Amino acid sequence: MEQRHPLPALRACQAAVTIVALPSPGTGPVPAMSESSLDATRDAGGVLRWFRYLYRVPLLLVHLSLCLPITMLCVVAPPLARIRTGHDDTLDEWMIRWWQGNLMRIFGFRLRHFGTPLPGAALFVANHVSWIDISMLHSQRVMGFVAKREIAGWPLVGWLAAKGQTIFHQRGNTESLGGVLQEMLARLQSGKPVGVFPEGRTRGGTEVGPFHARIFQAAVEAGVPVQPVALRYGERGNAQAVVAFGERESFLDNIVRLLGEPARLAEVHFLEPIRALDIDGRRRLADTSRQRIIAAMES
Repeated sequence: MEQRHPLPALRACQAAVTIVALPSPGTGPVPAMSESSLDATRDAGGVLRWFRYLYRVPLLLVHLSLCLPITMLCVVAPPLARIRTGHDDTLDEWMIRWWQGNLMRIFGFRLRHFGTPLPGAALFVANHVSWIDISMLHSQRVMGFVAKREIAGWPLVGWLAAKGQTIFHQRGNTESLGGVLQEMLARLQSGKPVGVFPEGRTRGGTEVGPFHARIFQAAVEAGVPVQPVALRYGERGNAQAVVAFGERESFLDNIVRLLGEPARLAEVHFLEPIRALDIDGRRRLADTSRQRIIAAMES
């Protein structure tokens, strides 16, 4: 069935990004990577890498200069934002999912989702690999994220995060965390979903770190379910370290590197929800969520 866009102007944007779903020449299933092959993948040289830049950079510029303003118009204009799309969401939510999904495709990710995100108020908790995690989650379900305050200063992404109702947190600041928890509670009680990365930081894609239990307190007090979400990159997650930030790699350097990477899978697994009232305390809630994510990553 042909997909119909709510706005005719979107057809030009869609046409510009559809070709990125095709694998890059010479690529196929991505095998498990040794240290030497991982180093080669990170190398910025190579004919294929520059070939990908030749078509992905123009697509990214079109996506930012044409498709982003259209998306933001639908988000900030109340008459447009309230239009129902027939997909159980409003036009602004549909547009955000559409824009984020196409951003993933421009970077060569072939999205695949498993399970169904909960409707209404819920706390979504996911493992944290890279900045692209937020785009992957937003392509499936629009939610307000808790993110480190440094993101607010990142080019474009910081502005988008602020417009997307991100809750910024100053890491290591107890007073800031208290304010974050209050804002999370208010949003959950008003029926809005919230997304968090309970590890608190990325870890090079090599492990799922301990989950901070305190961030689950808002779900306990609001009485809303927690849905663990597993994010995997590559076949069976073998490209986690490729997608993650390299040692001393800046945000801009990571963007440039990923634009030249081969096409690969990006999987989002919405796992069985956990009723906060069924778990004894936020510590067990955090541990149970982490265990389910690890099990999904290893499956």
